[in-house]
Amino acid sequence: MLLRIPDVLPVQQVKALRTRLLAPGAPWVDGRATAGHQGAPVKHNRQIDESSNLARELGDLILGALERNPLFISAVLPNRVYPPMFNQYEPGMHFGSHVDGAVRLIPGSGAKLRTDVSATLFLAAPEDYDGGELLVEDTYGSHSAKLSAGDLVIYPASSVHRVAPVTRGARLASFFWIQSLVRDDAQRSLLFDLDRAVQRLNATQADAEARLQLTGCYHNLLRQWSEA
Repeated sequence: MLLRIPDVLPVQQVKALRTRLLAPGAPWVDGRATAGHQGAPVKHNRQIDESSNLARELGDLILGALERNPLFISAVLPNRVYPPMFNQYEPGMHFGSHVDGAVRLIPGSGAKLRTDVSATLFLAAPEDYDGGELLVEDTYGSHSAKLSAGDLVIYPASSVHRVAPVTRGARLASFFWIQSLVRDDAQRSLLFDLDRAVQRLNATQADAEARLQLTGCYHNLLRQWSEA
C-alpha cells in the first residue's frame, strides 16, 4: 500500500525544522555512511549524522507527531519506529533503484527492527526544487511522490524505489522505517480499509449492531494477524 498522509507537521513546525537543519555547523555527512552494500553504489546525497543531538531531537519531534496522527496509526499499525533520519539532495544528487534492507540495527540500543514500511516526510515545498521525485515500483507500475512540506508518504519497504536527480534547488526530507504489528502488506491494507469503513459508518450513525459486528471483525482479524 502506498499512501499519502497529509499535514503530519504544521507549516510553522516544518519551517523550524528546516531552519535547524540548514543552520551553519549542522552535522551533515555523506549519505553513503548508512547505506548497505546494495545502496551505497547508487546513493548520492547527504544526511544529518544520525548519532548527533540534532538528529535525535528533531527525530523525537516527528515521532511525537506520528503518535498523534490517527491516519498513520490506522495505516501502519506501528510496533516500533526507527529514529527518523534527515537527508538533502542538491543539484546532481540522486538515489538509484534499490530495496531497503530487511532489518536495521537501532543505533545505541542493540535492538533490531524489521523494516515492513518505508516512510518519507517531505520538508521542502515542491516548487522549491526540480526533480527529486520519489519513484516507487509495484505490480501496477511506477508511482511518483513529490508532496507538500509536512506531508508523509508510506510504502512497502520491499518495493523497488529511487529518488530522481535534483536539477534545481534542494530536496530536504526525513526518512525512516516502521516494524508493523502486522507483517504482511496485503493484510495491513485490508485492515486499513475495514477501519476506515467503520469510521465512516460511525460518523453517519449507521446501524449500531452492524457497526459492532464490523468492529469485532476488525479486532478479531488484528488479533489473528498481529505479532505483538
